[in-house]
Amino acid sequence: MNLTLRQFQSNIITSTRKAMRSFRRVLIQAPTGAGKTVIATFIAASIVKKQKRLYFICHRQELITQTAKTFAKNGIAVSYIANGYRYNPMCKVQICSIDTLKNRYKNLPLPDLCIWDEAHHLGAAGWSRVMDHYDQAFHIGLSATPQRLDGKGLKQWFDEIIIEISVAELIKLGFLSDYRIFAPSKPNLEGVKMSMGDYNKTEIASIMDTAHLTGDIVKHWKTHALGMKTVVFAINVNHSKHIVAMFNASGIKAIHLDGDTPRAERKAACLAFAEGQYDVISNVALFGEGFDLSAQTDLDVTIECVVSARPTQSLSLWLQMCGRALRQKDYPAIILDHAGNVANHGLPCQDREWSLEGDPKQGKKKDEMEVPIKECPKCYAVHKPAPACPNCGHIYEVKPMEINHVDGELKELSKEEIQQQARNEQTSAGSLEELIKLGRQRKYKNAAKWAAHVYTSRLAKQRQRA
Repeated sequence: MNLTLRQFQSNIITSTRKAMRSFRRVLIQAPTGAGKTVIATFIAASIVKKQKRLYFICHRQELITQTAKTFAKNGIAVSYIANGYRYNPMCKVQICSIDTLKNRYKNLPLPDLCIWDEAHHLGAAGWSRVMDHYDQAFHIGLSATPQRLDGKGLKQWFDEIIIEISVAELIKLGFLSDYRIFAPSKPNLEGVKMSMGDYNKTEIASIMDTAHLTGDIVKHWKTHALGMKTVVFAINVNHSKHIVAMFNASGIKAIHLDGDTPRAERKAACLAFAEGQYDVISNVALFGEGFDLSAQTDLDVTIECVVSARPTQSLSLWLQMCGRALRQKDYPAIILDHAGNVANHGLPCQDREWSLEGDPKQGKKKDEMEVPIKECPKCYAVHKPAPACPNCGHIYEVKPMEINHVDGELKELSKEEIQQQARNEQTSAGSLEELIKLGRQRKYKNAAKWAAHVYTSRLAKQRQRA
């Protein structure tokens, strides 16, 4: 096997093995770009060595082929349980499409281990039905965002969660790209109805799919991301095609893809995109999870810019969209948010407490974010609070406030020092009651729920290290 694990990946595998001595169902939370497929490959090699049977379960054609390529490069023979792919019942590793597996599982050999890619989808009936049928197997879930659209966690399906590294840490270590984010426009979604926990697509499409807004996307792309390989996330097919038409009318080569685009056409389009024949791919519900341009095309390329043209109440969907542009490169990715998502969900690298309990605030209006952001009125850059915009240098007006003067030398604190102080405060709050008190001091809207979320996650990490 040609794999060399990074230290944090090795730690994840060690913690997972330890957890599985006590639990049959373990969830691995690792950010987009942390190498979840690499981790799965290492586990698969161990399963094959033990002559056990593994089902790797995913839900998109692109993820099937990406996983198969990674396994094959490391000497792992695979078969498929997926329409249009060859099935060999003697093979120890089966790469499964959930759409196929949920219709055939009763007639297939029982696996010893199931690895669930994008495990946050387990709330879907077909997924749960398969997991329940394989109740004698071990189960490992993989997810960058381990909660459902409504904010509910995954404790119904998993007994333990492994959390090792954050987006901010991966950026600092150079394993993920840094980024610059701009929010040139924010749609007015007041009164938009909800459907299945998110905005009604028909209603938000009528708001977002206007010549003014699609033209605004092209205008700001030319300003901030001209020449960068770009993926646009649109609401529906018509919206996506209109965006593509606006790019093409401006002399920018763009193409539309969606889930109904034939597999061969999707593959050819991705290759043409990677080779520079297109600057922009606009997609609908296709590239949100796990998509890796380099793995798809066998070329050393990556997505450089993401345009969010789809408003969403889902933190998971927002982070998955941003994650497409954060694959490793030597320069910052560009994220253009035309949908108001950064104001609703925060920055991609923001510290977040993941747990099997989920986030009860998800899907509700966030009147006050736990980590505030600044938006520059001059260039529309969005960033952590600072006295001036790090993109254009615009100095924010500071309203004077009444203060009490004391003797002593003043020290200017950096953003990193301020963030570290906040982390130290949180660490020092050892009990649930102290966390609630801290939340109230910080004026969180629901200090008790925030404290319970932090405390539960802390206990999970302690069990993991025990």
